[in-house]
Amino acid sequence: QVQLVESGGGLVQAGGSLRLSCAASGRIYSINRMGWYRQAPGKQRNLVAVITSGGSTNLADSVKGRFTISRDNAKNTVYLQMNSLKPEDTAVYYCNADLYESDYVFKNYWGKGTLVTVSS
Repeated sequence: QVQLVESGGGLVQAGGSLRLSCAASGRIYSINRMGWYRQAPGKQRNLVAVITSGGSTNLADSVKGRFTISRDNAKNTVYLQMNSLKPEDTAVYYCNADLYESDYVFKNYWGKGTLVTVSS
């Protein structure tokens, strides 16, 4: 079994910054893609940013130029640096990972989420 544990959420004023972290632990052989999704109240969960094991990234248009995703493969950790935060960034942010538990067992995992609240 694998656990994804997010941290770094909280309350911040508009224009401020936060850095989210997500550490994967447990039965991990290798991790392919890691990413962040968010879900605002009453809305569906949407992709924010993803990063491959090789470092290629893809960000939602709404966060380009403000958010940066990075990862530390040695620590099985992915980060989301969020700058110039806006009230519309308020959501629960979920970590997601595609990983191998062995050389033939491939699964997708979700973290429990961390709340980001941006006040105006």
